[in-house]
Order: sequence, then C-alpha cells, then structure tokens
Amino acid sequence: MNPIRVAIYARVSTLEQAEEGYSIDAQIENIKKKCEIENKVVVGVYADRGISGKSIENRFELQRLIEDSKKGLFDEVMVWKTSRLARNILDLLQIVNELEKNNVTFRSITEPYDTSTPTGKFLMNMIASVAEFERTTIIENLKMGMNARAKKGLKNGGRMLGYRSVGRGKDSRLEIVPEEAEIVRKIFNLYTEGYGYKAIANRLNKAGYRTVKGNLFGITAISDIISNPTYVGKIRFNRYVDYSTKRRKGKSENFILVDGQHKPIISEEVWSKAQEIKRARASKYPRSYSGEFPLTGLLRCPVCGYGMVASRTVNTLKDGTKKKIRYYSCGRFRNQGSEACSANSVRADKAEAYVFNRIKEVLLNEKVLKDIVDNLNKTREEKIKPLEKELENIRKQIENYNIKKKRIFELYEDGVIEKEILMGRLKEIEDILEKLNIRKNEILKEIELNGSEKIPYEVVREIMQDFEKLMSNADKEQRKLFLQLIINKITVDDNRNIDTIEIHFNENLKRIIKTFLGEEPSDDGGSSPFVFTVVI
Repeated sequence: MNPIRVAIYARVSTLEQAEEGYSIDAQIENIKKKCEIENKVVVGVYADRGISGKSIENRFELQRLIEDSKKGLFDEVMVWKTSRLARNILDLLQIVNELEKNNVTFRSITEPYDTSTPTGKFLMNMIASVAEFERTTIIENLKMGMNARAKKGLKNGGRMLGYRSVGRGKDSRLEIVPEEAEIVRKIFNLYTEGYGYKAIANRLNKAGYRTVKGNLFGITAISDIISNPTYVGKIRFNRYVDYSTKRRKGKSENFILVDGQHKPIISEEVWSKAQEIKRARASKYPRSYSGEFPLTGLLRCPVCGYGMVASRTVNTLKDGTKKKIRYYSCGRFRNQGSEACSANSVRADKAEAYVFNRIKEVLLNEKVLKDIVDNLNKTREEKIKPLEKELENIRKQIENYNIKKKRIFELYEDGVIEKEILMGRLKEIEDILEKLNIRKNEILKEIELNGSEKIPYEVVREIMQDFEKLMSNADKEQRKLFLQLIINKITVDDNRNIDTIEIHFNENLKRIIKTFLGEEPSDDGGSSPFVFTVVI
C-alpha cells in the first residue's frame, strides 16, 4: 500500500513571526516529525510568510495549494493549527469543502480531528467556532476600550499633522507639534480666504511643506484636515463602520464627538467659518457625472505616468453662447498642483474616438487577432525556458541555505558558538530564504500563466465579439465599466496623442461579459487558465 502523500501548509502574520512556536520553520518541522511517526510522505510545502489570515485574496501559496489539490498531487493537507488555514469558520469550511471535492483530507497536528470522519468534521467545526468566538470577543473588547477612551476625550492611535502622541497605552495624550501646527493654521487660513483644496496643496508643495509621511500634499489630504474636528479641540471616533470593507460608504450615524483633553490648534470661529464654506461649495459644485469620462484612470500622463482624470473648460463663442469642452488631465497635477506635474491635457472626444475605433480595427479583425494570438503563444513558449532554469537554481539555493541552518544549529548544540551568534546567523539566512521564496512563488505564478497550454484563439475571438455587443448597447456608465474591465492602461505620447492601448484577457473575462449580456457562460471543457496582455 502506498504511503499517504501530505502537503504542509504554514502561515505567519508579521506580528506572529516574533512569537516562539509560530515561525514558519517551527510549524513545518513539527508537521514533518508528525508525518515521520505516522509513516506519511511530505510531497509539498506551501508557506505564506507575513500574511494575515483575515482573507485568502493575498495568500498566493494557499491558492496554489488548492489548485494543486485539483491535480491530485497529494492526499492530505496538514497544518500546525486550524487558525493557520483560516481565521473565520466560513472561510475554513469553504477551503475544506474544496479540498474534499478533490479527495483531499485536512488535519491539524495540535487539534484532535481528522476531516475524513464525520466525528472529525464535527470537532473541526467546534474548534473553529470557539476560535472565531475568542477572536471576535477580543475585537469587541478592544472596540469597547477604544470607545471608552474616545468618550473621555482621548484620541485612539494614528499620527496626524500638528500633533504627536506622548505616553503609552491608556496614558497616551496628544501634544502639539509647533512647526506642524503652523502648517495646519496656514491651511485653514487659506481656505477661509477663498482658496480651494488644489490651490492650497499647490502653495504648500511649492513652499516645501510635506505631509506627516513626507509626501506632497494633495486634495484629499487638505480636505481631511479641513474636516477634522481634532484641530478645534474635539475628539471624533467611530465615524465609519467596517471601514476596511465598506470604506467611506460605511458611515455611522452614531459616531462619538466630544471635547478632547488636548489643546486646539485653531479657534472655534475659524473652524465654523471653514465648515460653512465647505457646505456652501458642496451644494454649489456637485460631483460631475463620471460616466461622461469613460477613459478616466486608463489614460496615463505622458510625463509622470499617473492616471488622467476628468477636466472641463468653458469657452465663450462669438455669438455669446458658452461651449463646454471635455479633457483628460494628469490626476497628479489635479490633485497636488504644478509642483507634482503639469496638466498635459488630452481632448476627451478625440481620445475616446481613437480608442473605440482602434479596438474595432484591430481586435475585431479576425486575421489581425489570430496573428496577435499566434505571436503571443510563440513568445510564451520562449519565455518559459529561462523561468524554469531560474526556478531550478533558486530551489538549489533554498536547499543549500536550509543545510546551512542545520549546520549552525549543530555548532550551537556542540557548544562551538554562542546563542547570540546563532540568532544573528539564523536571521541572516531567514532573510535570504524569504527573498528566495518570494521570487520562487513569482516564477511559479509566471510559469502557470505562461504554461504549455496555448492561448485559445476561439475564446479570445468570442470575448471580443461579445465585448462589441456590450459596447453597442451600453449607456455611458456601463461603457466606462466595460472599458475598465478589459483595458489595463492607455499611454499618451509627447504630442498628446494615444500611443498604445493595453488590453487584458483572462479566463474569467468571458464569464463576466456573458453574465452582463444575460447569457449562460458556456463550458470550455476544462480549458487551462490563461492571462495575457495585448498592446495595440
């Protein structure tokens, strides 16, 4: 009977890396010992270093493990602890169910269950539920503490211009930074004198002032300062609910706003005047309808490469009538002023007409499209050989450094070197191994995307035909959405003309477009995933 093939999955977040027992190597070593005792063979190690377990989006090694489970490369996945695989029970169940569909069981070496049995599944659910309950309880307690602190007029974390935090933990207080406070007063004074966000940012940047992070001031930074009641001696907290997922859409109506225990930088009179101006401008200048500028963010400034944004001018004709002219201008200039870049404006109607026509001319021409796909397939074949060679070299380096680690441990155990030297040498090797593993994962991803399977011309042709259907029947907002879906970027030359259009394809694009058309996506018979870019 063949031994059970095991895939090891290990993960540490940045904070956990310093904790004894949590390290990647410690997890892997413990699991390997368990496999030796149970006569199981380790066929693969998947390690996400410095990655939070909050979601699986950025956990590329976990995604690779799931993909490899579909290929039948192993029979069992082992982790040191359930929380290494997922922090919440919904994610855990989804991952385990996906593994089970591929006839792969899941085990934790520190928790007593085996998902190949009904009892094991029940125990896993119970352990995951308790762990999630503990985690949410900690978060809730933390939130309660932060709410209580805010109600006392004390700020919760976060560096801001004009203030620094002195003291630690619950004893920390805000203290004015005089030189930064002058910048804050200057911002409020300029705003109450009638200057707009961009004009203020431009003046500050030209004068050499910078944000607390050392960046140029922009429209958002100025707006946030003008809107922040901390500067008038208040504490505002819990303004947004689930900001990490909902962002500014998750505004809370029950936020805390109380007198703070810190000194204000600006007076009540200046604050009130600034807020009145802000309200008046908001009603006078509502946001423009973004659907009128479908290439926003796709066009790149020819000087700095920043995304270009909507811009308008109003010209008065000889007969006295006014004509609005649409442009795309450098977003960095619009946000941070002439210290950052120049307008480098491009006529919107001209740019849009060129992009739409170019897509039709090139990508809806079957002969041209076939030539493009054939050339891409040839390039992919040529690209994969040096990648495989580099991967082989990196794997050898990783193996050599792991051998070095064992030798250093042996020297320490034999009393040849002190603990301080051991820790220093291990840190150096770990840093090198981390870089090598990051590059290894990048190469594996590139090899997967540029695999031996050819890019399917028929699928690409169908995508472009369906895309044309969408664009023909779309309204302004939908047209912008569809362009954002298929175009990566559009470069502009020094003469303000379109230079290149970068079109992005992948296997999900067809399904998304079919869904917009109200059609059922067809089964491609298990064709391999593909991602590629066409420049036209």
